[in-house]
Amino acid sequence: MARVAPRVHVSADRIAWLEDIARQLLQDERVAIVLDDGTTLMGVVEYQPSMQMFFDPQGREGSNAQVRIELSLDDGRAHPSGVRDLWLDEISAIARVPNPSPPEASSRTSPPDPNAPTVR
Repeated sequence: MARVAPRVHVSADRIAWLEDIARQLLQDERVAIVLDDGTTLMGVVEYQPSMQMFFDPQGREGSNAQVRIELSLDDGRAHPSGVRDLWLDEISAIARVPNPSPPEASSRTSPPDPNAPTVR
């Protein structure tokens, strides 16, 4: 990972805000993310971000974090763009999105599949 970030944060309030965003981005969760510029991205969080120390272009040291999103289309298919790395301070809103294709019942009989939905 790069040692230079476009922006770094040093105030306790801004760092707490970034940490709150990181806690909302759980690994393997499907999310819709709204960026500061109004762009909405949908995809799966590849790994939960964690705060790190970086230098900004002017050489000041501070905190920021990145998250990698495996982009998807509205119907859940992979987006042609693939993945996108986002700086947490670019994010203005996060919403969890349900999986468009729920798991199917397993045909396995012995032992039963513990991850398959139960049939009622």
